Amino acid sequence: MTLKIKQNIGKRCRTVAVMAVAVVAAIAAVSCSISYKMNGAALDYSIYKTISISEFPIRAALVYPPLQQTFENKMIDMVTRQTRLRVIDSNNSDLRLEGEITGYSLSPQAVNDNAYASQTRLTITVRVKFINSKDSSQDVDQTFSAYRDFSSDQMLTDVQDELCSQISDELTNLIFNATLGNW
Repeated sequence: MTLKIKQNIGKRCRTVAVMAVAVVAAIAAVSCSISYKMNGAALDYSIYKTISISEFPIRAALVYPPLQQTFENKMIDMVTRQTRLRVIDSNNSDLRLEGEITGYSLSPQAVNDNAYASQTRLTITVRVKFINSKDSSQDVDQTFSAYRDFSSDQMLTDVQDELCSQISDELTNLIFNATLGNW
């Protein structure tokens, strides 16, 4: 009798294990599918082969010169990592991204007991014009902003490079999704 009980328990354990593996495989398949769709561009590569990304000059009242190069490099990196488009330096490309950095500002955020700001916000604003030479209904002319807060105990010069890098990452994601992501 005990042998029969052990065999039934063994069969049940194997059934549960097989079901668990099937559930994990199904979840993994769905996760991969979602991840793939959200990371890539919604482009027909038989139509679109090239993109040009122009300079994004700083037209803000405050100017931090390294920001322009940081932002442009991150935009080019995003496009080359997420698409199969060839980045060219020509206005005859299938797609064009151009614009300008229109805002670079600091503003106090949280006030402490002494009536001094304990947090400062760095905001960067970029105006982007996306031109689709094959389908002008896909053109975009939009402004994007992103910010990061930092402690007012820190000097801007000490955190500026890292904040600009983080904000540029966020801006390039927003711009990519609004233009090439097409969702």
